[in-house]
Amino acid sequence: MAEDSDLEKTESATPRRLQKAREEGQIVRSRELSTFALLAAGFFGVWGMSDSIGEHLQGMLRASFTFDHATVFETRRMLIGAGAAGREGLYALLPILAFTGAAALLAPMALGGWQLSSKGLEPKFNRLNPIEGLGKMFSINGPIQLGMSLAKTLVVGGIGGSAIWNRREEILALATQPLQLALANTVHLIAVCCGMTVAGMFVVAALDVPYQLWQFHKKLRMTKEEVKREHRESEGDPHVKGRIRQQQRAIARRRMMTHVPKADVVVTNPTHFAVALQYTDGEMRAPRVVAKGVNLVAARIREIAAENNVPLLEAPPLARALYHNVDLNREIPGPLYGAVAEVLAWVYQLRRFNTEGGVAPVAPTEFDVPADLDKGGVPDDEAEQEAADVLNPAVNPDNDDASGASA
Repeated sequence: MAEDSDLEKTESATPRRLQKAREEGQIVRSRELSTFALLAAGFFGVWGMSDSIGEHLQGMLRASFTFDHATVFETRRMLIGAGAAGREGLYALLPILAFTGAAALLAPMALGGWQLSSKGLEPKFNRLNPIEGLGKMFSINGPIQLGMSLAKTLVVGGIGGSAIWNRREEILALATQPLQLALANTVHLIAVCCGMTVAGMFVVAALDVPYQLWQFHKKLRMTKEEVKREHRESEGDPHVKGRIRQQQRAIARRRMMTHVPKADVVVTNPTHFAVALQYTDGEMRAPRVVAKGVNLVAARIREIAAENNVPLLEAPPLARALYHNVDLNREIPGPLYGAVAEVLAWVYQLRRFNTEGGVAPVAPTEFDVPADLDKGGVPDDEAEQEAADVLNPAVNPDNDDASGASA
């Protein structure tokens, strides 16, 4: 049952899926909305520009039915008159054409916006397959489209027919009215009937738009497995990314070991913690932690320090404070200046003793370490894993420099 649920398209389309569909030319479209926009633009354009349109049409009719006996048989004059009549008609309809053209361009933007995609122009020969065409005709979408077409016809036709039927007496009375009054009333009746028809198309468009939105998003629904796969493709497999980060950390920590021979002193716990400090007068503002570790890593740091004659000093509170509060290659914080200064003073005395002889310096044992910096305790499992990463030879140490830089 769980596998079946994973194969069902129950999840909404992701932004990436929507963007891909848009690039392929699949966007929401409502023909009823476009039809309503065209009819509304034409109706209101004629209504608002009726005076200008009437003047142009009167001029066209006057010029067309005015004859001059001297020139009526000249073909050239007839062509000039036809051209003038055509220009007047164009001037009369130009505003309406502008309104309807703007409506045709702006109506699609109300749903899916403009989309220019060459994929929509690519030939698809499967559309010529008669079996597939019959399948679409007898699919569930066919009866729905047929029902919507019938509903549109009934709504628009019913509203338009009702408008005409309710004004049948006014229409019949036009034959008994004077010409000027009859023309004015005719224009009024036509405007009312057209306005009712546009209102009917508005009802149809209001029903079609939600259906098209629902149909579009239903078509792009995804299964849970598709959502997971897309997430992995866009963000990367979390297991692989975690393994990469783990290897990068391991490489960076192994590179850390190369700095232990350059350290001035290694402060130990003495068992669990080890922190290597380095200070160069004139180049550093304060001593810096160049290596640190716990358990196996701490033992390795002590081993390398002993091999390279780096002094080891047992200072448990200071070692714990440095390990927990200072990152690699970072300077020590101000509250530890005093304690570290005592350690470095002992290191310098030890160097002088090794080169000049004399009385051996006594290692300090008491350190002024703030209690809030000494977290104490034994390293946790994460520290143990870090130690395993450092000592794990699975990663090629020859690539430490290149990979460690990225880490």
